[in-house]
Order: sequence, then C-alpha cells, then structure tokens
Amino acid sequence: MTTAIDSSVLLDIFSDRSTYAEPSERAANLARDRGKVVACAVAWAEAATRFSDMAKFRAAMASLRIDFDPFDAASAELASQIWNQYRSAGGAREHMIPDFLIGAHALVRADALLTRDAGFFRAYFRGLRVIY
Repeated sequence: MTTAIDSSVLLDIFSDRSTYAEPSERAANLARDRGKVVACAVAWAEAATRFSDMAKFRAAMASLRIDFDPFDAASAELASQIWNQYRSAGGAREHMIPDFLIGAHALVRADALLTRDAGFFRAYFRGLRVIY
C-alpha cells in the first residue's frame, strides 16, 4: 500500500511545539508499517521550510522513510478541475491550489492520504481513502 503524506502531518513531526507531533509521528509510523509513504512536491516543499539546511531535511525524510513522488499531468489537471468546482460552488480562498494538488496527487498516485485535514479531503476528493 502506498500512502501519500500531507504537509500538516510532516509539519507536526518537525515541530517541537505541536500538540500533534506525537500522534502524527505514530500515524506516519503505522502508514510506513503498511507499505510505502510518499510526499508530493507541495508537501515536500512545505515540510522543508522547517529546516535551514536541506541536507538535514533530506536526512530527516530518509530516516522517516518518506520518498519524494513527483506530480504527473493527470494529478495536476485533476487538482485544477476540483479547485474550479470548489470555487464555482462558492468555496472560500481558505483552500488554495496547493491543497488541491496534495489531494489530487494522493488520489491519482497513492492508495490513501495521511492528513489532519480529513474533512476537507473527504469533501472534495471522492474515493480518496483518508487516514488520521
């Protein structure tokens, strides 16, 4: 099983002050026990903001056994379509294209998404298995 990981979980893990750090790390470990864990470019970039040294960031991701998984055209196009539906239905600018890229990547390239924002992803990415 391949699980895509949302930046919300990665940011928790890399934050000393987050009340979600331990539960997020446990959830990531469980996902890893079930198979491969991947991060798309958006989640990777957002998590990297916690590090001033990219070599240390890559080492941290390697120690968590989280692999980089690039977007493909299908993921990017799906994100665009779902975002357009969201905005046409009156969706606020609270969720921007990066959120939709994470969801579309998970739907197209993984079996599940590990996130703390389950409500959003369940609402807009029908068929996506959401964990956490």
